[in-house]
Amino acid sequence: MFNWFRRNKDNKEEKQTTSPVVENYSTVEQTKTEEQNTNTSVADQQSLEWAKAAFANIQKQKQQQEVISKQEITPEFVAEELDNIESETLIDQDVTVAIDEKEIVEEIDEVEENIPAWLQKSDRLEVLKETAIEFEKELDEDFLWSAQVLASQGRSADDVSEDEFIWLKKLRQGLGKTRRNLINQLKSVVGQGPLNQEAVMEIEAMLLSADVGIEATDYIINTLQNKLKEEALPPEEAIAYLKQILQKVLDEPLKKFTKTQFEPVEGKLNIWLLTGVNGAGKTTTIGKLAHLAQTSGYKCVIAAADTFRAAAVEQVKVWGERTNTPVISNQGQNTDPAAVVFDGINAAIARNANLLLVDTAGRLQNKKNLMEELAKIRRIIDKKAENAHIESLLVLDATLGQNGLRQAQVFSESAQLTGVVLTKLDGTAKGGVALAVSQQLNLPIRFIGAGEGIEDLRPFSSYEFVEALLSA
Repeated sequence: MFNWFRRNKDNKEEKQTTSPVVENYSTVEQTKTEEQNTNTSVADQQSLEWAKAAFANIQKQKQQQEVISKQEITPEFVAEELDNIESETLIDQDVTVAIDEKEIVEEIDEVEENIPAWLQKSDRLEVLKETAIEFEKELDEDFLWSAQVLASQGRSADDVSEDEFIWLKKLRQGLGKTRRNLINQLKSVVGQGPLNQEAVMEIEAMLLSADVGIEATDYIINTLQNKLKEEALPPEEAIAYLKQILQKVLDEPLKKFTKTQFEPVEGKLNIWLLTGVNGAGKTTTIGKLAHLAQTSGYKCVIAAADTFRAAAVEQVKVWGERTNTPVISNQGQNTDPAAVVFDGINAAIARNANLLLVDTAGRLQNKKNLMEELAKIRRIIDKKAENAHIESLLVLDATLGQNGLRQAQVFSESAQLTGVVLTKLDGTAKGGVALAVSQQLNLPIRFIGAGEGIEDLRPFSSYEFVEALLSA
């Protein structure tokens, strides 16, 4: 079972060594054109090899899963026959690959004697690409980009899952509008030496149009300008440095937490309160989080405590049926949300659940009412589950940009928030609001949504987000 909450935990240290923080950033010394081309070719070759290995591993996983499925529904002798066929197929594939590789090596050896070294390296890359013809449809631009992102985080090609590639593709496509508005203009402005006032204004306008926000934009501009005053950077290196600045902004709120990895705490009940204005996707997020938790190996219960909005409870029940998650609710309108939470805690304890998701009211008459309701829910939790681990997550609609951020500030003051779920990133040109959330609210983004499907909500990775935002 693939655990989305822990997928990058074992590779965190390796990732940190490959992605230094802004203060420790050191530029690559200028080298000769031939050497740069050689390094690029080697990097491309390694990246392509990693992508091919990952794809082969995914195909192997699929084959194994198919065999397991067939074994569950077919007689024993048929299952054995399938195993034999699979083994023969794998052996044939191994032999074929070995022969092909031998032929390629022999061809390269014969040609290398008569062509320059730099052309030999270029030819090797072309030969490598030719061997990937059988994967042509799968190894498209999105797959290769996803492979590069995963490999850069220290992941091994034999421990990645197909779901990760599917998610990264959706994330990159979802941020497409924001990325297209940024990357081409940035390339034309950055890399021309110390920034002049005109260039600063151009970059500032670009960031603000992506709803990065004034505070985050000022920090980014000042940091980038200070660096470019010290030395002139080629466009690609300047953009790489800009990526580090953005990642630092997104990771800054994590400093106030002792544990940066966001996951249900083992050995105790976890209670996640979800708040947010109506229309932000709060109820849908509840359902997707339940699915994510269940498929990652956690037992989950939902408490439908948004009792003031019409049809809210029914919507939660639909998601409960869809995700096979128990939903605790009280019949009737305007019932006490705290009473629903009380029953939800009892149900979660009785079922030995790891996680209780609480859907709270999306809109009350004023901030005082909101604070009173949330305070009452907290008192119930303290009384019924004093050892529970509590998180308070704000669901924020990315398409609202700065308008949504202003609404979020009210909840931030009232709900003792510990994180943000950023939804509806797909198709918006305001993906930069993630940086505004981190800078202005000083809250870490815990999950992001980039689609309407049940699989389209995942734990947030600042590295993956920035790469998707500024990938050429």
